[in-house]
Amino acid sequence: MKLLYFAWLRGKLGKPGEDLTPPAYVTNVGELLDWLETVSPAHKAALADRRAVRVAVNQDYAAADHPVRPGDEIALFPPVTGG
Repeated sequence: MKLLYFAWLRGKLGKPGEDLTPPAYVTNVGELLDWLETVSPAHKAALADRRAVRVAVNQDYAAADHPVRPGDEIALFPPVTGG
C-alpha cells in the first residue's frame, strides 16, 4: 500500500510518503489510521487529532468505513479550505 503525506503531515512524519503492508485485519480507512498510529511515535503524533486529517483512497475522498486493499494509494492531508 502506498501512503502519501501532504502539508504539515509530511513535516511531522519527515517524509512525503512510504510503502507499508498493514496486517490483514486492516480492511478500511479507520482501521488503517488506527494501525498507522502504532507504526511510530511520529505517526501517533501526526494522527492524534483525526478531525485534522482527511483521507483519499485512489484519489477519491474516503470516510472511515471506506475499504482499503493492498495496492491502494492512500493520501493523508489536512482539510482543504477555499478562499
